[in-house]
Amino acid sequence: MHCPFCRHEETKVIDSRLAGDGLQIRRRRQCLGCDERFTTFETAELVLPRLVKRDDRREPFDEAKLRAGVMRALEKRPVAAEDVEAAISRILQRLLATGERELPSSFLGQLVMDELRQLDEVAYVRFASVYRSFQDIEEFRQEIERLRDAAPVGREQMSLLPRERSK
Repeated sequence: MHCPFCRHEETKVIDSRLAGDGLQIRRRRQCLGCDERFTTFETAELVLPRLVKRDDRREPFDEAKLRAGVMRALEKRPVAAEDVEAAISRILQRLLATGERELPSSFLGQLVMDELRQLDEVAYVRFASVYRSFQDIEEFRQEIERLRDAAPVGREQMSLLPRERSK
C-alpha cells in the first residue's frame, strides 16, 4: 500500500484488530519512507449474484434498491431501524449462501416477503400487492386470509384484521 502522505511504496503493519462487528480488519500502518502512521480497513469483497428478471434481462444486485423497496413497504409502520437492518442483512446472507452467480429475481422477492412477514404484516401485504400485481380487492382479501390462517410468526404484532370472537 502506498503511503497517503509521501506516496512511498512500502509500509509496515504495526497493529491489526477486528472492527465493524468482525466484518472488517483495522490495520495501523507506518510508512517506511516518512515514518507517518495511518489506518486502513480491510473488508471481504463479496460478489452478490446477478438477478434474472421475468423478461430474461440480467441486472446486478443493487442493495440500495432492495433497501428502498423494504422501506417503502414499511413506511409509517412501527418497526425499529435495527430490525430493518437485520432483515436486510439476513437477505444478503441468504443470497450469498446460495453460491450462485445468477438467481431469478423471484427468489429475491420471496426472501423479502419472508422477512417482511416477520417484521410487519401490513408491510408484507403492501409489498405482496405490488410484487404479485394484485388486480382487485379480492386478491388482498385472499392474501389476508392466508396470513390469518398461517401459523403466527416471530414477534407479536397488531392484527391486520380483528379476529372473530368465539361465543
